[in-house]
Amino acid sequence: MEVIGVVVRVDVAPGLLQWAVERAGWDQETTDRRAPRLEDWSAGTSRPTLKQLEKFASDTHTPFGLLFLSEPPEEDVPIPDMRTLGNAQVPRPSADLLDTIYICQERQAWYRSYAQENDLPTLDFVGSANTNTRPEVVADSIRRLLDFDLVERSSFTSWEDALRRLIDKIENIGPLVMVNGVVGSNSHRKLNPEEFRGFALSDPLAPVLFVNGADTKAAQIFTLIHELAHLWLGGSALSDAAMKSAPASGVAEEVWCNKVAAEVLVPISVLRSDFRSTVDTGELERLARIYRVSTLVVLKRIFDAGVLSWSDYQDVYENERNRLISILDAKRGVGSGGNYYYTQPLRLSRRFAQAVSASAFEGSTTFRDAYRLLGTKKHATFENLAAELGVV
Repeated sequence: MEVIGVVVRVDVAPGLLQWAVERAGWDQETTDRRAPRLEDWSAGTSRPTLKQLEKFASDTHTPFGLLFLSEPPEEDVPIPDMRTLGNAQVPRPSADLLDTIYICQERQAWYRSYAQENDLPTLDFVGSANTNTRPEVVADSIRRLLDFDLVERSSFTSWEDALRRLIDKIENIGPLVMVNGVVGSNSHRKLNPEEFRGFALSDPLAPVLFVNGADTKAAQIFTLIHELAHLWLGGSALSDAAMKSAPASGVAEEVWCNKVAAEVLVPISVLRSDFRSTVDTGELERLARIYRVSTLVVLKRIFDAGVLSWSDYQDVYENERNRLISILDAKRGVGSGGNYYYTQPLRLSRRFAQAVSASAFEGSTTFRDAYRLLGTKKHATFENLAAELGVV
C-alpha cells in the first residue's frame, strides 16, 4: 500500500481482479463500462485508490478483504451441487448464486431455532425414500399429502394459479418455499436461470425450497416439485431441474427427482388414456388445461410415454419453449409491476415471514434482526407487511 498525500493506492494481484469480474458475471462491455481502469490495474501500469477498490468490490459483490489475498480463493457451493452441462461439472458459482444460498441458510437457521422453541414437529417425509424407491410410489405419496390430485386441480383457473396454490399446499405441510428472481430484495441483481433453477436445503424441522423466479413460470412448477422430491431423499441439493435433460444423464438423484416431479404433475397412466396421438399446439394446450400444468410439462410426459424419439422431443420442446417465451415477451410491461406486499411473502416464504413478524412483535426477535431477515429497512414497511400477512 502506498500513501501519496491523502490518496491511498493499493496493490492487488491481477488474478484477483479478474476473479472478481468473472464471479460477478460481467461481460466485456459491462467490465469496460463499470471498471474502465481495470486493464491498467491488471497490467500494473496504475494502481487503484482505496476508494476505487472499495467501489469495485461493492460493484462486483466481492467481500472487500478477499481482494488483498495473494490469489483467488476457492469458493465452493455450500450444498451438494448436482447441476451438469452435458456430463461436465458447471463453472464456478456466481456471487448472485452464493449470496442467495447464504441468505436462505441464514433464514433456515433462524426458523430452525424458532421451530425448536415453539415445539414444532419434525417432518416424517424428509429422508423417507432413496433412489431405489419407485418414483411412482413417492409421486403418489406427494399428491395425497398435498391434496394435489387431478380432481383438486380442476378447480384451479390455470397452471399459473396451480403454482400459487401448490406453494401454499407445500408450506402447509412444513417446508418453507421461497420464489425469487433477484438476490434478496436487490432488483439490480437478477438471478440467471441458466446457472440454476432451484435448490433444496434439507432439514427434518426447517427444510427450505428455493425456486429461481427469473425462470419461466412454466419451469417453476416443475422445479418446485423436483426440489420437494429432494426432501424425500433427505439431502440438500443445488439443481438444474431441466425438463429438456436427457432421460438417463446426470446425477442419479437429479434423474430420480425429475421422474418424481413429472409423475406428480402428469401421471403417465392418465396421460396414456387422455392423449389423442397428435403432438401439436392444440393438443398440448388441451392437455395443459386438464392437468393445470404448462405445455412443456405435458410435452415431457408425452416423450416419457414413448410417443416421441429423443431427437424429435428436443426439436418440439425448443419450438414450444420459444412460442411460450414470445407470448411472455408480449405481456411484459403490462400492468404496474406488482404489489410489493403481495410479492414479498412469495420471495420470503409466507410461513417464514409470519414467524419472523410474530416473533418481533412478541419481543423474542429484535426489530433490527427482523428487518434484516425480511429485507425491509423502514418500520412502516415492516408493519404493513405484517398486516398483509395477518400477524397484526
